[in-house]
Amino acid sequence: MKTLLVVDDEVGITEALNDLLSEEGFHVLVAGNGREALTRMAEKRPDLILLDYMMPVMDGRELLLALQADAALRHLPVLMMSAVPRSSLPPDCKPTGFLRKPFTIDRLLMEVNRLLGATAKP
Repeated sequence: MKTLLVVDDEVGITEALNDLLSEEGFHVLVAGNGREALTRMAEKRPDLILLDYMMPVMDGRELLLALQADAALRHLPVLMMSAVPRSSLPPDCKPTGFLRKPFTIDRLLMEVNRLLGATAKP
């Protein structure tokens, strides 16, 4: 069973993604900001991180840079989610994948499966 870490400060989004992804057979961990995400990763390393861009405490860009600076974590795939277009991200913010909010469930599952190296479900 693949483990996904959902990092978003909006509780409604984390609850919805937790329910959806759990129903799809994933083990889901949740964090409300980047700092909390680092704590979760120290407890259990995820196979994929779904990361919101705009959050308090430690935002998506800061977490992504912290991951890239850590040899043990830099190869983790990161699917960034944001209402801003990918072209608006700073040049040093290079997630593995990107979803513009709002997105469909089908698009989310397709990206998750693509980044995990699995065939997307119909």
